[in-house]
Amino acid sequence: MKIAPSILSADFANLQRDIKIVEDAGAEYLHLDVMDGHFVPNLSFGVPLIKALRPNSSLIFDCHLMVSRPEDYISPLAEAGVQIIGVHYEATPHIYRMVQLIHQAGCKAEVVLNPGTPISVLQELLPVVDAVLIMTVNPGFGGQKFIPETLDKIAQLATLKKAQGLTFEIEVDGGIDEKTSVLCQARGATVAVAGSFVFESQSPAAQVKLLHKVTGE
Repeated sequence: MKIAPSILSADFANLQRDIKIVEDAGAEYLHLDVMDGHFVPNLSFGVPLIKALRPNSSLIFDCHLMVSRPEDYISPLAEAGVQIIGVHYEATPHIYRMVQLIHQAGCKAEVVLNPGTPISVLQELLPVVDAVLIMTVNPGFGGQKFIPETLDKIAQLATLKKAQGLTFEIEVDGGIDEKTSVLCQARGATVAVAGSFVFESQSPAAQVKLLHKVTGE
């Protein structure tokens, strides 16, 4: 699996240091959780911070928007150097339009599903998305316990992907560690977001390497 450390759990006083640690350890993505305090009851950071971080890393910037008006963020994020933009299905009545806007901005489009949202809502979107992010916890806060019922959703999505001959990434986010990452991979996940497991450990580099080891990469 590709590993995407989430800086939501990093040391905000030493972000550049922490990002370099996980990059040197072999992480493929850097996961960026943007929250507005409305769509989820938490605030994180915005475009200026992402823009400041961009020159200091060659990692793929994977931005997960947990905001009420995702359309306001797409162009600024693209200009800041983000390569993947994820928008919640639940955040907008115009999710297909959001995918189009992300592509027009030159980024890869990811659709995000909350734990209670069924895979069936993606039927018309799957041929046009680059990734689907399955939330394996309720969005908004790091350090939550993995919801085991989401494993069935991952498997359903992987079945649809194979049946339609599609190539989008299946990303999982929430409660990911050396055990749950293997369970998700077995159901078809290809990208694992890990926040507290990586950054709230004594050695973030060792945790990234462990995730790669247990998932066979």
